[in-house]
Amino acid sequence: MAMAWLQRMMTKGGGNFVSTVTSSPHSRFFSKSSNPYVVKVGILEFLNGIGKGVESHAAKLESEIGDFNNLLVTRTLKLKKLGIPCKHRKLILKYTHKYRLGLWRPRAEPVKA
Repeated sequence: MAMAWLQRMMTKGGGNFVSTVTSSPHSRFFSKSSNPYVVKVGILEFLNGIGKGVESHAAKLESEIGDFNNLLVTRTLKLKKLGIPCKHRKLILKYTHKYRLGLWRPRAEPVKA
């Protein structure tokens, strides 16, 4: 059925349709700029990437949690026991979830000349 439709499209002058589908549509989405994301992510870089005042808890989280991998699996009750306010806990948990899924990474600081 699909092959018959394709043959009909080719004979009726729909050849351009097939050629546009097989061309590379993703070439325009790739940029040629350098990587704007932080390569090595630690707790401090992660919290700075979130912003919104969350970075004020960096020292507390580094001393109590340790490394970044432990932060990625930390639950809300642990953050609450550390005295982090609700709004900041929600932001930290939201962005750790996005980071684990690969949907978000903290941006590198722009180079200042």
